[in-house]
Amino acid sequence: MTHKTVDFSRFSSIRVGPVAEVLVLEKETEYTPEHYMIGGANNILVGPEHPPLMTLSKTFSYIHIDGNELVVGAATPGGKVVSFCKKNDIANFEFLSRLPGTIGGMLMMNAGLKEFEIFNHLKSITTDAGVLAKDEIAHGYRFTDIDAVIFEARFEIERGFCAERLQMFQQMRTNQPHNPSAGSCFKNPPGDYAGRLIEAAGLKGHRIGDMAFSEVHANFLVNLGSGTFEDAVAIIKLAKERVFEQFGIALENEIKIIDRRYLKS
Repeated sequence: MTHKTVDFSRFSSIRVGPVAEVLVLEKETEYTPEHYMIGGANNILVGPEHPPLMTLSKTFSYIHIDGNELVVGAATPGGKVVSFCKKNDIANFEFLSRLPGTIGGMLMMNAGLKEFEIFNHLKSITTDAGVLAKDEIAHGYRFTDIDAVIFEARFEIERGFCAERLQMFQQMRTNQPHNPSAGSCFKNPPGDYAGRLIEAAGLKGHRIGDMAFSEVHANFLVNLGSGTFEDAVAIIKLAKERVFEQFGIALENEIKIIDRRYLKS
């Protein structure tokens, strides 16, 4: 069991956060429940009052075939899975191309693109609470009820890697902003789009300090240079208030705010 010092203003994709000591797990048995698991820090906003943090070491970054199942360690980046599937002619993982993050984090939020979600072909996960089959986990659009640390996942294998589908997914991401961001800030509400609602509420391009809703895609919260945690929380709160006032829709965070004051909000 080791620790490392992480500067989240450099390490996180949104380039916001404090310098913190993070516990690095080399083995499953080193897990301690008082720590909050982070992965690649691609969809999180770490605050100054964060709980103790932990992450998986590269020991958990692996991928191999076991019979008719694809076995993937939770610390494995999505791009590594796509490369493996291309080499081994495995279908249904093309959507992970350029999707930031590790498999563990993607599973926690059922990450995906449109109808393609990581749970679609999941068989089971190995966690600190034991092995959970897919049908034991409640899940839906950008949601799971997983309340455990994921160490490994198993997926069903279907042959036929699709280069055209890969190109389509890559093209779909060309309209995303290039500023530091944590991806989509809010989940799309049923029958609508968070980006449309934010723009309709007059907040596309709106900024507080150096945090703003992107001019390229309104649902992307971006850091224009020196954005702070306080700026980010303030603009997220503003968007929720403005959209609810105008449309009666309660936006739900997709970004995870890792701060004791907001973890249950």
